[in-house]
Amino acid sequence: MPEVTPFLWFDDDAEAAIAFYTGLIPESEVVSIDRYPDAVPGMGGKVMHAHFRLGGRDYFAMDAGPQFPFTEAVSLYVSCADQPEVDRYWTALIADGGEAQPCGWLKDRWGLSWQVIPERLIQLIRDPDPQRSHRAVQAMLRMNKIDIAAVEAAADAP
Repeated sequence: MPEVTPFLWFDDDAEAAIAFYTGLIPESEVVSIDRYPDAVPGMGGKVMHAHFRLGGRDYFAMDAGPQFPFTEAVSLYVSCADQPEVDRYWTALIADGGEAQPCGWLKDRWGLSWQVIPERLIQLIRDPDPQRSHRAVQAMLRMNKIDIAAVEAAADAP
């Protein structure tokens, strides 16, 4: 069976992004970085191909210029066990120029979209009581960073 691995195209800062991501997410590491030779105009020394793991999953990346910036059409999903974990990832990923987005989404300083989602939110959205589920969804729609206690309170409201 073929392997399918996400490949991220960065403008010119892949190495810094990879170092940041692998330092933030447990069970992560840089596997290899290959660089453009100096003979490639404007690209000498930049990342031609990088292999790294986030949370034990493989990713590839490269520096290739500004032609194709990231969009929200692709995002990385971080499943969080509790509010402190949501807060930790949210704060780190939005720092230094990131941008908050609705419903637990954000863009990091490189423009890559992330979803920082507590497991409890998914449980509440899947609640068998459709009214409770609806109230949880409505609460989520009013948030940027997900506040588990506020979503629970909304779900439990009469």
